[in-house]
Amino acid sequence: MYRETPHPIFLHDYQPPEFLIDRVDLAFELDPEQTMVTARLELRRNPAATRGDGTVCLHGEQLELEWIALDGHPLNPVDYRVERESLTVQRVPDRFVLETQVRIHPAHNTALEGLYQSGDMLCTQCEAEGFRRITYFLDRPDVMARYSATLIADKTRFPVLLSNGNRVASDDLDDGRHRVRWEDPFPKPSYLFALVAGDLRAVEDSFTTASGREVALQIFVEPHNLDKCDHAMRSLKKAMRWDEERFGREYDLDIFMIVAVSHFNMGAMENKGLNIFNDKFVLARPDTATDVDFDGIESVIAHEYFHNWTGNRITCRDWFQLSLKEGFTVYRDQEFTADVASRGVKRISDVRVLRSHQFTEDASPMAHPVRPDSYIEINNFYTATVYQKGAEVVRMQANLLGPEVFRRATDLYFARHDGQAVTTDDFVRCMEDASGRDLSQFRRWYEQAGTPELHIQTSYDEATRTCSLIVRQHTEPTPGQPVKAPFHLPLAIGLLGPDGRDLPLRLAGASSPDAPGTHVLELRQAVETFHFVDLPARPVPSLLRGFSAPVKLSFDCTDDDLLFLMAHDSDGFNRWDAAQTLMQRLLLNLVEDAEAGIPESFFDAFRRALRDEASDRALLAEVLTLPAESYLGEQMAVVDVDGIHRARTTLTRLIGERLRDDLLAVYRDNGESGPYAFTPEAVGRRALKNLALGYLMQAEDAEALARCQAQFAGAHNMTDVMAALRLLVDRGGLESRQALDEFYRRWSGESLVLDKWFSVQATSPREETLTQVIQLMRHPDFSLGHPNRVRSLVSAFCNLNQVRFHAADGAGYRFLADRVLELDPLNPLIASRLVKSLIRWRRFDPGRQALMRAEIARILEREDISKDVFEVASKALDAG
Repeated sequence: MYRETPHPIFLHDYQPPEFLIDRVDLAFELDPEQTMVTARLELRRNPAATRGDGTVCLHGEQLELEWIALDGHPLNPVDYRVERESLTVQRVPDRFVLETQVRIHPAHNTALEGLYQSGDMLCTQCEAEGFRRITYFLDRPDVMARYSATLIADKTRFPVLLSNGNRVASDDLDDGRHRVRWEDPFPKPSYLFALVAGDLRAVEDSFTTASGREVALQIFVEPHNLDKCDHAMRSLKKAMRWDEERFGREYDLDIFMIVAVSHFNMGAMENKGLNIFNDKFVLARPDTATDVDFDGIESVIAHEYFHNWTGNRITCRDWFQLSLKEGFTVYRDQEFTADVASRGVKRISDVRVLRSHQFTEDASPMAHPVRPDSYIEINNFYTATVYQKGAEVVRMQANLLGPEVFRRATDLYFARHDGQAVTTDDFVRCMEDASGRDLSQFRRWYEQAGTPELHIQTSYDEATRTCSLIVRQHTEPTPGQPVKAPFHLPLAIGLLGPDGRDLPLRLAGASSPDAPGTHVLELRQAVETFHFVDLPARPVPSLLRGFSAPVKLSFDCTDDDLLFLMAHDSDGFNRWDAAQTLMQRLLLNLVEDAEAGIPESFFDAFRRALRDEASDRALLAEVLTLPAESYLGEQMAVVDVDGIHRARTTLTRLIGERLRDDLLAVYRDNGESGPYAFTPEAVGRRALKNLALGYLMQAEDAEALARCQAQFAGAHNMTDVMAALRLLVDRGGLESRQALDEFYRRWSGESLVLDKWFSVQATSPREETLTQVIQLMRHPDFSLGHPNRVRSLVSAFCNLNQVRFHAADGAGYRFLADRVLELDPLNPLIASRLVKSLIRWRRFDPGRQALMRAEIARILEREDISKDVFEVASKALDAG
């Protein structure tokens, strides 16, 4: 077992820092093998803190202290104490200057936190607690200081030297090195510090703000990637304009820089003025990146830019408040994409992620509130709950307040808290003060874990022409929270008449009806009843429109009701959700009884949808996509891995066989015409075309195979190439091997494209997939030290290939545990995320449960296991 059990950190133990730091001057003598970091800190006692014992304790990890001075005087060893994770200085005055010099080793920093080497460049990742690997510091978000950084490096090897803020000086030194000084005029916490040194080239542009200031824009990449930055630059300028128009937020520095790096634990980092990105979310050309990649780049570029105000100008007081910046910023990037693309499709995409990741997390041993109560390793709480559910909590406040009042509330938030480190309570208080509403009960969304379940019964009384809704809400217990109080939530609904149109809604007791459309009910009690009057006929309810609250919904609708909603609902999300619910019912029936029939009405509805020329192609592709195997498993008391795979394969094949002619027509009619375009219409046409091809390929249609091979060989965009390659690989045989070999030959020099090659093999449902994955780990292009490559092969197999990862012999579980133990000494963050693939072991049959528990226990037997892995594995095992 773990040699020393790590102690959790609790929210209720928060204390203001005893000292504040007003100014930080850093000097780096950069070298991959050993970098010298000299720090000058101006500290003063915090008047808001309890007076301590006259010492100051700074965080520090893996630092070699060279010297230390207090107010210009070198300290003797008796004046300070160095421990594994701290530096304590004795007898300090109320205001003083502390100087230190430390030695660090970027090339050997495989955890990729702090200063590390990525390829031929040096870069930093300081969120959440990476700065303490750079120098001794009060490494907590409520210590905000103004920074300068002087970077010194060999000019030939590192001609570009970047840091936060504005470049204020540069010169060449006599020994072939050069020196650049950066000043950031805005106070920031240490997690926002950034540094990059490398042989880089920049794509440059500019942006004129609403007030007329000119902002220089630069995207730095390795020289061979210069031709893959156009989309990222367009996305950045689009996000800057949108933020001015939608939230009134203008950029505040004279320059905004992005750097793309190949080794990165996360997606990107919002460091003030110098955003560092995983190159996956910067680099794209139509022939190297799919529509999903283009969409991801636009979204992540926007997300990190939006952090300039929601995260940088206003930051979180402590890491328990992480959703203050992440939830709000995710909401903002979701709204951005919805405004510039298709709002209905974006909402479907976001809810699919929420249901498949966050709902699963809420039902696991890792369940935690949006504002967690405790953690052992903060890296483990960069979760779907903090991000996606946090965004839903902001969205509900926007729904409850309405667009005009919500904008007033956010304006108040920015004005009141600019330059501060604050809490989620401060955010909600701005919502209350701007609206005059009491949101005390609503705060439970930040305090209680778990996904509420809404059970709705509907009835219609012909005599009184009244439709009644009885709504019950209930939330299952989660670790540490056995009893849940009711939530305050918005329930958006519509009622459809026999002609499929929205009816005017009039609540009993209201003086006049609302206009036809959506009505928002506010739920506060465990059980509530609503009566809608003056309805001429039984309506079909459209419930939870736009997914107005992050809940599970069950209601008494028939298959005919679902078909009706699929065809007529004015809410695009609910059209999709009705289709998903119907297909889920059919598939779970097939799991229960492999001989169960599929009603003709389903194929008729599918056929009508395929022939509907007026539909949004992207929305239609979503409506006609079957639920994922993992999502179907979440609907079962005990996950039937093989039964779900068999049922989904059967229904896919039946659709391909029964609707062959219609699917072929869709494929032909939505083919590529002209050059690649990343527009909602073009993306939708490609999505629908490739969905049709997938159904036909599952039916083993000879014409489909020929078209698939032709598409792979002749397509001029990566979206169509990858769709064809995936179908060929899943089919197997000679055609699969030939396509994989050709793809590798064509793209072996492009790392991000090669990730796709690894992933498409890892996610194949074929029986030999795990053997292939193990072989691919020995491939010369695979490295455990490269997070993107690990995600593309190991994580893809464990998280996306349900039928093969959960093979009954437990081979997938052994494979995962082996990789965790292999990765943990190198990169604990990536290792701990792999462990999460095992935490839902209780949902499976007894045989698989025992196998998963055994592998979790094997992981915990390692004595030197990291805090990251220990926290996840121990919670998973304790849940038994």
